[in-house]
Amino acid sequence: MSLKDTEGMDKLNKAVLAARLNRVERGQSYRERALKLYPWVCGRCAREFDQKNVRELTVHHKDHNHDNNPADGSNWELLCVYCHDEEHSRYEKQISGGEQFLDGEADPHARQTPFSNLRQQLANKKGKK
Repeated sequence: MSLKDTEGMDKLNKAVLAARLNRVERGQSYRERALKLYPWVCGRCAREFDQKNVRELTVHHKDHNHDNNPADGSNWELLCVYCHDEEHSRYEKQISGGEQFLDGEADPHARQTPFSNLRQQLANKKGKK
């Protein structure tokens, strides 16, 4: 065995050790904790997951703050990748000037209200007949 082979084995051993440590760290991550806390079901579409497709199940932070990871998982929700993308798209629309905020209140910056007097217009139209 040459010195070169020994170095290669050292690198391999280091890589194996790093992979094992990384696995332990991942086990402590919020995703792993959420997967242990909650059933493997999408919180929106109710799609069920198993070992084969659990990689498609993501952890959504309800308050959109990825640093808010309470031990009880109260800020987490398991969503499939499709529902997770939809949730973030909806959130971005609301932030960029959509009509409703997350709490259901109307956007104070909205300027147009095209149906604000629809009821009155329909009443007037019925009265003219």
